[in-house]
Amino acid sequence: MKLVLLMYLKDDEKCVARLLKEQAIDTYSRLPLEGHGPGTASGWSGEIQPYESQLIMSVLPDEQAAALVTAISQCTGVEDPRHPIRAALLDVERFTCCEIGQP
Repeated sequence: MKLVLLMYLKDDEKCVARLLKEQAIDTYSRLPLEGHGPGTASGWSGEIQPYESQLIMSVLPDEQAAALVTAISQCTGVEDPRHPIRAALLDVERFTCCEIGQP
C-alpha cells in the first residue's frame, strides 16, 4: 500500500479531478491549504501573497499509486506552469480501520 499526496493550486481542481477519474481513483480526502513561498510579485521582493491550494490524500495499492504518480508527471495544461501539480508517494507500513457496526 502507498499513501499518495497531491498538492496543487485550487485553479487546477478540474485537471486533478480528470486525472483521478482517468486513473479510477474514487476514494480520497481533500483539504484546503494556504501555500506560502518566497518570490517576487508586482515588483516587490520577499514574501508573496499566499496561494489557494489543495491537498489530496489517498491510500492505494502499489500499482495504482505508481500509475497515478506517472500520470501526474506527464500532466500538461495547469493554470500556472510555475506551480505544477506535485505528487508525493510514501510507503504505508500498516493500514487498518474500525469494524463497522461494532460497538
